[in-house]
Amino acid sequence: MRIGRDRMNRKKRIEAIMANRPKLNLNLSKKAGLVLAGLVAIATPAILGITDASELRAQTQAAPKQEISGTWQGKLSSPQAPNGEVRLVFKISKADGGALKALVYAIDRDPTPFSATSITLKGSTLQVSIQLLQSVFEGTLSADGNTITGKWTQAANALPLNLVRATDQTAWAIPELPPSRVRMPTDANPEFAVATIKPSRPDAPRGGYGIRAQVVTTTNVTVSWMIKLAYNVHAHQISGAPSWVDSERYDTVGRSDTPGEPSRDQMKLMIQKLLVDRFQLKFHTEKKELPVYAMVVAKSGPKLTVSAADPNAFPGIGFGREPGVISLVGRNTGLNGVANGLQSNILDKPVVDQTGLTGRYDFQLRFTPDAIQLANFSGLEPSNAADLNAPPDIFTAFEQQLGLKLQATKAVVDVMVIDRIERPSPN
Repeated sequence: MRIGRDRMNRKKRIEAIMANRPKLNLNLSKKAGLVLAGLVAIATPAILGITDASELRAQTQAAPKQEISGTWQGKLSSPQAPNGEVRLVFKISKADGGALKALVYAIDRDPTPFSATSITLKGSTLQVSIQLLQSVFEGTLSADGNTITGKWTQAANALPLNLVRATDQTAWAIPELPPSRVRMPTDANPEFAVATIKPSRPDAPRGGYGIRAQVVTTTNVTVSWMIKLAYNVHAHQISGAPSWVDSERYDTVGRSDTPGEPSRDQMKLMIQKLLVDRFQLKFHTEKKELPVYAMVVAKSGPKLTVSAADPNAFPGIGFGREPGVISLVGRNTGLNGVANGLQSNILDKPVVDQTGLTGRYDFQLRFTPDAIQLANFSGLEPSNAADLNAPPDIFTAFEQQLGLKLQATKAVVDVMVIDRIERPSPN
């Protein structure tokens, strides 16, 4: 019983103390201040326990991405080079969107740069692809950002290539491009002021056309080839010509009547007039539906490098040869030139450009020709069926290497019906 009375007495004494205690009337702002003070009090020991917060952040954050922009240079071993090596210069910069871009110079061979098709830097690994050369450089950037140790791979060959960041004092001089040649006015309507035509030597290699200033040449070509070049047609678009048009070969050298270097279209116009004047060509045109190859963009998108050359310069397109392999190489050329080159020299049908791409590009297409395509290139050795590194056929290569497709279809095209043509008149 006494224990119960003691408990009751203690309870009454506590209540009496609380009743006589001053009351605290805290408004909302004071309560918030106490809460904030409590948070600071809790946080303070943790903050004081970190001796160097910046050092911890440096340890936990990823290292900043190294700056790769600048000029890099290195020597590539090459038995074909006069001194056994080729000096390469990489000029890497950032495009407007922040992506990397690069120009690559082989300064001992040609001052014209090659544009990189793609360039990536992942961690310390740099990869530069140059589709025109069928080449890839891959290397590792050093910790100090001044050297790149790697290799240059072209086709199936891989060679060591180490690059060093160049300074103003150590950078190799890049030869200047030759002064721009004087170009023929765009509104000019040229013709040959004088032209010499003679039969080609029987043992002469297959030729083509060339241009230097006002002089235009064709070497060891048939009249049919000249017609195809001048009028942008395939052999299937020429009707009614005598057989000698496809068998007899001629060399022509002509000088234009207008100062300046003609454009590709002006050159073709000159050859058209030559065919009319010296070969007495007369024809009319008919529309006809023919089997064609439509050149279109593949689902993967185009894999073409926009040319860094002067867009007004004369385009270059030609064929390279190696055992069992043909290369179609373009520098600063449009896809209309690709279509003409394919239908004039490679494919068995006219080629119609339906890509909608109007730029000028640098590219190289390597493919293994079939028997018919092989016959168009005299002296070319057939491919080795056992060669696992041989490039694919032209249709597969076209999609894989250029991001374009050649689709067999039908289209209405112009057909030249030959009304008259004669062997060339005397010089």
